[in-house]
Amino acid sequence: MMGSWGIWGWLALGFGLIAVEMLILPGGFPLWIGLAALVMAGVTSVFTMGWQGELIVFSLLAITASVLAWKLHYHASRIDAADGMHDRVEQLLGREFDLDEGTEENGVGRIRVDDSVWRVTGPKMPAGARVKVTGAEGSTLQVKRV
Repeated sequence: MMGSWGIWGWLALGFGLIAVEMLILPGGFPLWIGLAALVMAGVTSVFTMGWQGELIVFSLLAITASVLAWKLHYHASRIDAADGMHDRVEQLLGREFDLDEGTEENGVGRIRVDDSVWRVTGPKMPAGARVKVTGAEGSTLQVKRV
């Protein structure tokens, strides 16, 4: 029959998982479960409960810690170079440029924006034509003649 883990058991589990995170498996998951175990040590120092109660409370703490870790990681991973690219596309909407490469052959041409070249689609126009950015599909800008 299994007994209560008590404060020392939860502290050992928590610090053990944090050590695993630091030494063997970096990536975040053992850290958050270890923190849940440390919180569980605090809970068992205040409340007396059987192993079933400890398991239920620890499960809830571990799930909460995992969800919190996921939300923090998801938010941090959303800030990357691709997000900057999409913001850049939005900044180009409504601006006017001269075509570097005309769209006569297949409706696809190029414009130069500062130090980068962008692929554009639109009606047939010669190189040098003045165009306005009206939209985007991925990293290809949609333009119309001004």
